[in-house]
Amino acid sequence: MADTKLPFNKKKIIEIAKSYPTPFHIYDEKAILDNARRLKKAFKDIYGFKEYFAVKALPNPFILKILKHEGFGADCSSLPELLLAEKVGIMGEDIMFSSNDTPAQEFVEAARLGAIINLDDITHIDFLEKSAGIPKLICFRYNPGKERTGNAIIGHPEEAKFGFTREQLLEGYAVAKERGVERFGLHAMVASNELDYKYIVQTAEMLFDLVVEIKQKLDINIEFVNIGGGIGIPEKPEQRPVPLQRIADGIKAAYEAKIVANKLDPVKLVMECGRLITGPYGYLITSVMHMKHIYKDYVGVDASAANLMRPGLYGAYHHITVLGKENAPLNHRYDVAGSLCENNDKFAIDRMLPKVEPGDYLAIHNTGAHGHAMGFNYNGKLRSAELLLRKDGSVEQIRRGETTDDYFATLNFDALDDFKLK
Repeated sequence: MADTKLPFNKKKIIEIAKSYPTPFHIYDEKAILDNARRLKKAFKDIYGFKEYFAVKALPNPFILKILKHEGFGADCSSLPELLLAEKVGIMGEDIMFSSNDTPAQEFVEAARLGAIINLDDITHIDFLEKSAGIPKLICFRYNPGKERTGNAIIGHPEEAKFGFTREQLLEGYAVAKERGVERFGLHAMVASNELDYKYIVQTAEMLFDLVVEIKQKLDINIEFVNIGGGIGIPEKPEQRPVPLQRIADGIKAAYEAKIVANKLDPVKLVMECGRLITGPYGYLITSVMHMKHIYKDYVGVDASAANLMRPGLYGAYHHITVLGKENAPLNHRYDVAGSLCENNDKFAIDRMLPKVEPGDYLAIHNTGAHGHAMGFNYNGKLRSAELLLRKDGSVEQIRRGETTDDYFATLNFDALDDFKLK
C-alpha cells in the first residue's frame, strides 16, 4: 500500500511554522536519497543504465545537487532548467534536453552545454541546424500512435502533440546521418504516473524492436534507448508501489531477446523519471483557517491550487493527514478547499477525515513532484517556500516564499503617473 507515514509530527511542524509560516512544501532528504539508491540497485545489471531526473518535476538546485551526488543526470525542457543543471555542475551528456516546440535560443544553450538534444519533430532537424548546428549525437522522440494507449494525464499517443511518427522517425535518422550525425539515441514516453510495471517493460520492448528495424533499414546503430519517465507512485492508501526489480528483469529479458539476439549490443538504457524519485517525499503543509457548513462541509485552508494544482487540473488524489489526529476516526466528510475564485480549487472532495477545526495543520502527501513546480500567481497568490528536512532532523529553506514585491517586480509602476488614456 502507499506509505502514509510522515517524517515529522505536529510538534515538529509547529516548531517549523514559527520560522516559516504555512503554507510551505517540505521535502525529506533521507527518503529521496534512499529511493534514488533503490532505483540504482534495481537496474544495476542493465547495461549503461542512467537516470536523468526530470527537472520539471522539482526544479530546485538543492534537490538536483542531492541527485547529482547519486550519479543522476538532468532531463531538461527549457532554458531555466538547463541553467539550473549547469549551476549544480551537471554538464555535457549528463543533460538530456528534450525539445517541445522549442525556441532557437534554447537549442543554442543546449548545444553550448554539450547536452544530448532529443528532438520532438522532424521539422526541428532543419530548425536546429539553422539555430545551433547539427551535433554529432542526436536523439529523436517516437510517438507510436494507435499502437499504444496512454492515460488521462498524458493522453493517448495518437492525440498527443509529442514525437515523430514511425515513418518520420526513419526519415529523420536518414537525414541526420546524411548531415553528419555519428551517434544516435531513441526515446519515447507514452504514459504518466503508470502503476502497471508491464507497461514500462512493453515500452522498452517497443523501442528495442525499433532499434532492430533502424539497423536493418538504415544501417544505423542506436547508442542508447531512453524509455522516458512515467513510472508512477501509489497515491491512494490501497495502491502498491511499482516493483522496480520486475521492470528491470523484464527489460533485461527483452534486451537479450531483441538486442543481443540480433547482435546489436551494447545499447545503453536510460530513463527520465521525476515523480518516482521525489514525488512521495514531499508534503504541502497548510493551516486550517475556516470551517464552512452549507450544502456540504468545507475545510478552508491557507494553501490553494496555486500551491498544488494537480487535484484541480486532472482530479489527482493526494492523501491528507490531519496532524495530531492520525489515530482519530475518519467520521467526517469534507471538501478541502483553498481561496481561489475557482470552484475546482479543492484538494479533496467528499474526503473522510477526523473532525477538523480552525488551527489544525494538514499534511497533503505526494507533493514532491509537480507540486510547487506547477505553481502560479492567479488571484495574486504568492508561491510558497520550499524547505528541506535534512537527515539530521534540521530544516533548511531551499526557496523562500514570494513576496508582494516579487509579484509587482515585472510591472512598470514608474510609468504609471504619466500614463494617459488615448
